[in-house]
Amino acid sequence: MLSGILLVPSAQDQTNRASPVLAALPVSHSVLTSLLRDYVRPRPDGINRVEFAQFKVAGRSRLKSYIDSLERSAPSRMPSQAQIAFWINLYNAKSLQIVLERYPVATIRDIRLPDPTGKPADGPWKANVVTVEGRALSLDDIDTRILRPQFRDPRIYYALSCMALGCPNLQPEAYTPERLDHQLDAAAKAFVNHPRGITFKGDRIEASHIYQRHEAEFGGFNSVMAHLSHYATPELRRQLARVKKIDAYVFDWRLIDAARR
Repeated sequence: MLSGILLVPSAQDQTNRASPVLAALPVSHSVLTSLLRDYVRPRPDGINRVEFAQFKVAGRSRLKSYIDSLERSAPSRMPSQAQIAFWINLYNAKSLQIVLERYPVATIRDIRLPDPTGKPADGPWKANVVTVEGRALSLDDIDTRILRPQFRDPRIYYALSCMALGCPNLQPEAYTPERLDHQLDAAAKAFVNHPRGITFKGDRIEASHIYQRHEAEFGGFNSVMAHLSHYATPELRRQLARVKKIDAYVFDWRLIDAARR
């Protein structure tokens, strides 16, 4: 299984720790934090936008150097928290790079990269876009074959950005092993308590498509509601206690472009 290959050291790795190809621990994410602080803009509506036009001109080479450094690293040799931060940051950095290379675009879904068989895809997620420890990987591989099955932490859903208004926020800092729990908790609370997470419109209740997509992984509807209640403010928790069904699942795919309102 892919995740086992990448996250568990092979016998060869155990006897060859001084490989000249793979970087030694620790991996620094300071370059990504610097870039995110430069180009991510929090807005009063609670949705962070990205200055893609400026980023493309002045920050793209630094982003490439950062991604290159991750591709030279060995996440299988890292402690668990460092692995999670590594994969989240690689996913977000590569998503940014894919958009920047083709900007201006209205939505990341307009970037149709073929899957490894050459089949056209709706968006860039199935194409092999990075190579880590000798394995070609897609964004979907990082999400569905490494992070979610290996670590089984629903807070990870709130850390991965698809560069869309309906996604959880792209934070103005990289994820780090030392602050990971705090960062994931903050991301979960921010999304659950934002209208993108769940919205009451009279008698109707709308929720993010994220909860429909991952309902089985949560353990069903009741588990989704328990998860939402755990991170909700007291007032939202009282409202959620009366919810028996979700009337609609919504998602806004428009790009988080600071140049657009």
